[in-house]
Amino acid sequence: MNKHEEKLQIALSKYIKLQYPDVYFTSESSGIRVPIGVASKMKKQRSTHKQLDLIVLEPRHDYHGMVLELKNYDSDIYTKNMEFRKSEHVQEQLQSVNHLNSRGYYAIFACGFDEAKEIVDWYLGTM
Repeated sequence: MNKHEEKLQIALSKYIKLQYPDVYFTSESSGIRVPIGVASKMKKQRSTHKQLDLIVLEPRHDYHGMVLELKNYDSDIYTKNMEFRKSEHVQEQLQSVNHLNSRGYYAIFACGFDEAKEIVDWYLGTM
């Protein structure tokens, strides 16, 4: 995770804590630099699927929970035709989004804080 996406993830986490203090959520930590032994243990403790950035453990709108993959405002995950880029990284993330959606979760890409906040407010706003 690059520094901009890390800052976005922290800002969104702070927002959720302030606006929705009773909501359980967690963030993916694979982008955090840790000693190799710790990183190895962390990897052993998660699935082999591409992990997405933010997991909200609250059922809403007939979904089991919400999972967001956070991107910068200027992220280039889309082509000019608004299709997802063919890069392996983006395609793995898209596969995880599709997999979670097919299992009853609300999984989606969010580009920038404003879009992520809008998605969170829509999803959690019916508490």
